[in-house]
Amino acid sequence: MRYVMAIDQGTTSSRAILFDENLTPRGSAQEEFPQHYPASGWVEHDPSDLWATTAAVCRAAIEKQGIGANAISAIGITNQRETTVVWDAATGEPLYNAIVWQDRRTADYCREMKAAGHEAMLTETTGLLLDPYFSATKLKFILDETGVRDRAARGEVLFGTVDTWIIWKLTGGKVHATDATNACRTMLYDIEAGDWSKDICALFDIPMAMLPEIRDSNGDYGVTRSDLFGREVPILGVAGDQQAATVGQACFEPGMMKSTYGTGCFALLNTGSKPFRSENRLLTTVAYQIDGKRTFALEGAIFIAGAVVQWLRDGLKIIREASETQGMAEAADAEQGVVLVPAFTGLGAPYWNPDCRGAIYGLTRNSGPEEFARAALESVGYQTGDLLDAMRADWPGLGEGGTLRVDGGMTASDWTMQFLSDILGAPVDRPVVQETTALGAAWLAGSKSGIYPPAAEFAKNWALDKRFDPAMDPDQRQSKRDRWKKAVAATLSV
Repeated sequence: MRYVMAIDQGTTSSRAILFDENLTPRGSAQEEFPQHYPASGWVEHDPSDLWATTAAVCRAAIEKQGIGANAISAIGITNQRETTVVWDAATGEPLYNAIVWQDRRTADYCREMKAAGHEAMLTETTGLLLDPYFSATKLKFILDETGVRDRAARGEVLFGTVDTWIIWKLTGGKVHATDATNACRTMLYDIEAGDWSKDICALFDIPMAMLPEIRDSNGDYGVTRSDLFGREVPILGVAGDQQAATVGQACFEPGMMKSTYGTGCFALLNTGSKPFRSENRLLTTVAYQIDGKRTFALEGAIFIAGAVVQWLRDGLKIIREASETQGMAEAADAEQGVVLVPAFTGLGAPYWNPDCRGAIYGLTRNSGPEEFARAALESVGYQTGDLLDAMRADWPGLGEGGTLRVDGGMTASDWTMQFLSDILGAPVDRPVVQETTALGAAWLAGSKSGIYPPAAEFAKNWALDKRFDPAMDPDQRQSKRDRWKKAVAATLSV
C-alpha cells in the first residue's frame, strides 16, 4: 500500500494525515502550540514551534500507521495563509516571531497608505484590499523592527509564508519556494502577471531578493532531508488552507462554492480562468495553479468562526469541550434573541474594519451560558450570510438557494449546519471526508506522483455525508438577519 502524507500547518495546531491509494484518511497525528498576544490586536507564533510540531506529527503519523517512509510516495503541504516568517538564510534561525494573519498591528500604517491614495493601485494589481490581514505590511514591520533590510537585499535574510518556512526546513534549506495560492495572499503578487510586483515591493521597501520562487500548486518542491523520516520523500503539492479545501471539495467548475469553518471562516467561489473583480469588497484570489494554469476565485474572509467557541472555552470558561455547545444551543431560550458580533480582531469581509471590537446585544437577567453558546454558533451563520449576499451581488449566476459545500471542525455540529442552512435559505452539503483541506493537499501531491486520478475523476468521487435543507420561515429568517445587521451597524459605530 502506498500513501501520501498531507501536512496541515494551521493557526492553532499542526497535523499530519496519511491518505491511502483510495484517498481514504488513515493514520494521523495532531499537536497544538502556544499562541502569543504581546499587545491588544497582536497575534504571534514562534516559528520554531511551527516547525517542531510539524516534524513531530509527521513522525507520529508514520509510527501510528506502522509503516516506513518508503511507503510514502509524496508529501502535500497546506497551511495557514498570510502569516509572515523572516529568517537568516545561513543559520535558518527566525529573526522575529511569525506575525499571524489575525494580527492587526499595522492598521494605522494601512490607514496612512489609504489616505495617501495607494489602495486603488494595490487592489487593481493584487485583487486584495489594503488591510493588515495580508503579509506585505507585516513584512515591512519586521524589516523596520529588526533593521535587516540591507541583509535581505543581499539574500542573507529570507521571507516566507508558513508553507515556505516548512518547505525550507523539510529540505534542509535547499528550497526557498511557495505556490501561487500562497503568493497571492501576500499583497506583493501581481494577479494578472502571476509574479511578484516590483512596484509594490518598492512601495513597501521590501527587497525582492528575500522573496521565494513561485511554483505550481502541484509543483516539485524538492525532497525532505533523509534524516527526518529515514529516506528522502518528494514534496509535490502545496496550497494555502482555503484553496486546498476548494480542491478537496472538488470545486473545479466556475460557480461552485465552498466554505471552511476553522479558526476563521472562508468562502471561495470558483470564477474560472480570468480574475474576477469584486464590487462588494470581496477578494480576487488564485484558487489553484495546476500544470501552469491558474484558476481564480472570489473569496470572503471571516476572522472569527471556530475561534468564538475557543473563546467560550478559554475566555469565559463556560465549556470544556467544543462539542458541548450544540446541547447548550438547543437548551437556550431562543426568544431572548441574544446576538454576538465576534469582532475580536475586527471584522473581515464585507466590512473590512480592523478597529471595531466584539459586542453582545439583547442581554437580560435570564441570559446565561446557553444563550451565549447559541449566539456564538449563530454568529457564524450570520457572517456567512453577509458573505453570500456579496457573492451573489458580484456573481448573479450564483442566484438564491445555490448549494454550499462546507468543511472544517465546526461542520461536525448538526445544529450549527442546520442554522446555517436556515439563515442562508440554501442547502448545505457536508462531505463524507470532512478533512478536505488535508485531502486537497494530498490530491495535489498524489496526482502529481501518479497514484491519484486527474481532477475530473477525483470530482466524481466526492461523496455526500449529509445535506441540510432550509426549514426556517422566510419572514423569521429576514427578521433575524435584520437584527444581526443592526447589531453589526452598532458595533461599527462604537
